[in-house]
Amino acid sequence: MERARSSFLSRRRLLQGAALAAVPTALTATSPAEALRAVDYPSAESFPASTSNYTASNRPSTYPIDYVVIHVTQEYWSDAIKIFQDPSREVSAHYVVRSNDGHIAQCVREHDIAWHAGNWDYNTRSIGIEHEGWVDQPEYFTDALYTQSAKLTATICGKYGIPINHETIIGHVEVPGATHTDPGPYWDWARYISLVNAAALGRI
Repeated sequence: MERARSSFLSRRRLLQGAALAAVPTALTATSPAEALRAVDYPSAESFPASTSNYTASNRPSTYPIDYVVIHVTQEYWSDAIKIFQDPSREVSAHYVVRSNDGHIAQCVREHDIAWHAGNWDYNTRSIGIEHEGWVDQPEYFTDALYTQSAKLTATICGKYGIPINHETIIGHVEVPGATHTDPGPYWDWARYISLVNAAALGRI
């Protein structure tokens, strides 16, 4: 009887293991509606980064979220997403905003730590937002990009109690030890902070 029970339990564990092993495939084969639900910001679309490119966490329980870091991709929107999905690249951001229409991809969940700032302390305490474009080509910084990004940042600031100013909403270049120059000289900080404030008040 004990041997039969042991055999039954072993088979049961084997079947459970097989079911669990199938879960990642099921999760990656999501419908568009399911993919849209796997986001923190309702207007975003889910394009998950490789798990090799960020650190799983439980923020803000594990680390407070104190900053929003603004980046420029130096890549097209779709190429930036592909980079984050490549396990050999060791880089990611939470969001990527498209230039022409402001559409937002979420690549890393906000509770996890994206590898975007080049500074571990700032990675643990920030949300990274990439913007499609190049630092020397201001034509990529469209009205749609500014507006949709500002709405996203206002939502993040409201959720985590981040003050809306240029001390807590910063460029990659302002991260201590940064080797990057983005968002560059053509990013309109006065306009952006004004739009974030307007979005927080529901005016845009």
